[in-house]
Amino acid sequence: MLSEHHDIDHEFPELHQKLEALSAADADFAALVKKHDDLDNEIRVLEERGQPIADESLEAMKYERTELKDKIYARLRQA
Repeated sequence: MLSEHHDIDHEFPELHQKLEALSAADADFAALVKKHDDLDNEIRVLEERGQPIADESLEAMKYERTELKDKIYARLRQA
C-alpha cells in the first residue's frame, strides 16, 4: 500500500521499550534498525513519487526490508 509506514516502531509498537533498550545497548542492532528504516523510507519515496524503477528492483528492495524486519524481530524476541 502506498504511503504506509513500515518502520520498525510502527511494525512492533508492543515492543517499543525493548526496541529502545536494545538499540541503546547494541550498536549493531541499532545499525540494523537504521538500515531497515532507511530502506523503508526509500521505498516509500519511490512509490509516492512514481519514480521510474523496474518492478523487479522495487520487489527486491521490499524483500530485503522483510529480511531485515525478520532479523530485528528475532533479536527483539530474544531480548
